[in-house]
Formats: sequence, C-alpha cells, structure tokens
Amino acid sequence: MKNLGLLILAFVLITSCNQNTGKTDGNKTVNTTVVSTDTIKDGVFIRITESYNDPHRVLMPLKIAVLMAKDKDVIVYMDIHAVELLVKGAKDINFADFESAQTYIKQLASMKVGVYACPTCLKIAGFKPEDLLDGVQVAQKEKFFNFTKGRIITLDY
Repeated sequence: MKNLGLLILAFVLITSCNQNTGKTDGNKTVNTTVVSTDTIKDGVFIRITESYNDPHRVLMPLKIAVLMAKDKDVIVYMDIHAVELLVKGAKDINFADFESAQTYIKQLASMKVGVYACPTCLKIAGFKPEDLLDGVQVAQKEKFFNFTKGRIITLDY
C-alpha cells in the first residue's frame, strides 16, 4: 500500500512539474515520465553461523532463502561453524519437517542464488576453497552489495 501511494504521489508531481506550455495543433502538450519500480527487487542477506549442533538454525534460514528467492534477490553467507556443512564429503544435516541442507543448497544454486563461505572460517576449519560443494563460493565483499539494486534486509541466524 505504501509503495502504491508513493508511486501515485510521484506520478502527480512529475505530471504537474513537466507540463509544456507550448501548443501543438491547438492542444496543450504534456510531457510525462513514467518511473518503473517493477525491475528493482529488494534483497535479502541471510547469514548462517551454526552447524550440526543446531540443525534448526541452519535449515530454517536455508528454507527462507529458497522461499524468498522466488521474488527477491537473495544471498546466503555462511561463516563460523556453518562452513563445515559446505565442503565435499560433509555429512548432510536433517531436522523435523525441513529438506536437508544439501538439498536446499542445490535448490539455491539452481536458482542462481549466491551461497558463500567465509574464507577465514574455512581456513580455520581446515578447508580450502577447492573443498567447497558445487554451487558454493568463497565470499567476496563486492557480492554483499552488488547482488540487488533494492533495499537489503538482513536475517542473522
């Protein structure tokens, strides 16, 4: 509702400010500019720090990422203990009514959602970038700001 009100206000202001007093064929010419907000989506930055000790705190944000990615720009950043889940040969994690962690990660990769591992945390855990699962990348700070043109909403687990 708020966005619709802002869009109407912007339209009224633009049309009232952009009137041309010159006449063409006896009719007043009015120049209007239409602003499209349909192409700008808000982004959701999801940070996951937990691992095997708290599967609910891992799977809930991964599920949210999949759901949000249907109509929002999403990025998933996994650090601290969560990097243990992102390497080849890692035991998959399951809990209650959720899909498994690796299932969500594959879904996110197929949706072109960035799933990133903290490079320092990866090193501390004894892993290298080449150990990461397919679809998972080493985090780069530029990706944190360039994944969306809209607002960035952060969820921290």
